[in-house]
Amino acid sequence: QTSLSPATSSSSSGRIPKRSQANRPPAPVNVSVMHLRADSATVSWEVPEGDIIIGFSISQQRQDGHMQRFIREVNTTSRSCVLWDLEEETDYIIQVQSIGLYGESQASKKVHFRTLKKSDQFSSNSSNQDDPTVQGLDKSRHLQTGEMIIIVVVLVMWAAVIALFCRQYDIIKDNDSSNSKEKVKPLSERSTPEHHSGGLLRSKVNLKKCYSLRDF
Repeated sequence: QTSLSPATSSSSSGRIPKRSQANRPPAPVNVSVMHLRADSATVSWEVPEGDIIIGFSISQQRQDGHMQRFIREVNTTSRSCVLWDLEEETDYIIQVQSIGLYGESQASKKVHFRTLKKSDQFSSNSSNQDDPTVQGLDKSRHLQTGEMIIIVVVLVMWAAVIALFCRQYDIIKDNDSSNSKEKVKPLSERSTPEHHSGGLLRSKVNLKKCYSLRDF
């Protein structure tokens, strides 16, 4: 009976059984903060291999303790998270926990970081060069520049085609007008002798009529 008292005291203390502690995932390692800006930052971490991780949770608070935020995501294999709505030039403390099939891990070591000024957020530091978001923006800028060049080339080609068409149209119009003038000129010249000949015929007819009257 005396041998049961230690077991009874250990169970009544409310400790988690050793089996449950063994099934809990280990705490994340290599927690770091990258891509610091005035109102955002990216937290990344690593998880030891061999453990089934189904999510993560992040506790965020200001160093002065006035604000605290808790982020929890499940059904994801992500190893990073973007923190939004941060205040500029403010010190923050974060800790990350892994979520496994049997519970959450212990919190990682505390990581301190400080946000930038709004005026300095565009002067990126060396860590921003590896930012996927920044790389995506750079690619989109290159795509926009290429699209603008293509649009300008197409517009120039269309302008050249329209100018060539207008030039050819003017040439054709000038040729048509000159041809019409040449056709009208011979017709006018032909009408004159016909009119005169007609006049002479009429005079001859009048003379014949006069001669006939004199005979009578």
